[in-house]
Amino acid sequence: MKVVEEAPPVQPKKRTSLSLKWKATLGILLVGLILFSSMATLQFGALNQATNERDNLQSKDNQLLSWSNTTNSAISFLQQVTQIDTSHYQATLLSNTVEQRSDLGGALEQIMTYSLTSSDSKMDVVFRFRNNQLSRYQIILLEGSPVYSQAQPYNVLGVAKGLLGRLATYENTAYLANMSSLLSMVNAQTQNIQISEGNIKLNFTSQGNSAQILLMYTENGVDYSPKSLSLIFDNNDLETLTDGWFLFTIGSTTVNISNDSAVELAKNALNSYSWTSNGTTVSNFNVLAQPVTVVFHPNTKNGLALYPQYTVTFYLDNVYPGNVNSISVEVWADSGKVAQIKTQNS
Repeated sequence: MKVVEEAPPVQPKKRTSLSLKWKATLGILLVGLILFSSMATLQFGALNQATNERDNLQSKDNQLLSWSNTTNSAISFLQQVTQIDTSHYQATLLSNTVEQRSDLGGALEQIMTYSLTSSDSKMDVVFRFRNNQLSRYQIILLEGSPVYSQAQPYNVLGVAKGLLGRLATYENTAYLANMSSLLSMVNAQTQNIQISEGNIKLNFTSQGNSAQILLMYTENGVDYSPKSLSLIFDNNDLETLTDGWFLFTIGSTTVNISNDSAVELAKNALNSYSWTSNGTTVSNFNVLAQPVTVVFHPNTKNGLALYPQYTVTFYLDNVYPGNVNSISVEVWADSGKVAQIKTQNS
């Protein structure tokens, strides 16, 4: 008890005080810290402003870059032919593919898809170039309507004539100038017409503000539709343009085989024909006498050369292995030889 009761007294702590020298040093450090913080805040604000300006510049550069990355033909076509106001839109390249088409005589094909966006209009635009020449143009409207750099005619025929004339100047080719001259013969009251001049046949159909124009190469009574220019307008806007005239050549205009002869040649070719499905060879099949469809349509041979051809389709009496219910036979109209036989699924 005595040890506990008589615990040694606690000695009071000595109060320490900073010397004048240390107080001055501490004050200087504190002022320096405040100045450093202020400068850091100012620098951060300046850096943030510079970053925003850089981002804005980058956004504008990206818009210009998105246009310049493609061929000059794409932007020139929009500005000079369709007269779409490209400065009104933010352009984004969605896809860009290039391939060599072995089925088109080794033609180099490039397909580019752009997104054009503005506050009041949005659309996708697809360009297809073959051997560096515009082969197809398609516009897919998503919102609003296209914004043009110049006022457009009120009727679809006026739009078509102006566009084809500008296209002839843009491509600077004789066949487009001849097509433009042929279209000029169509008057505003015409809704459906078919006229020919030289080796060009014009099919023009319209209804309201929509129209379809097909200009085909024709010779010796044969219409070579792959060698053609097609224009489709919807609500006075060019929706699709397809040009195959420059790509294809004419291999033959001779037609020695009649429609009935083509059917007979095709039927005889099926006597020795068979196909395989899941390892099973099918050769015992029955062809119905009717119906038989015959389509006269030129096709390519030896690259890009077009030859007149019949496609004869026979229907079968049943659905055979491979889900086959019909067979088509392609017969060359000049020689009568069978080009190929293809089964068709139901």
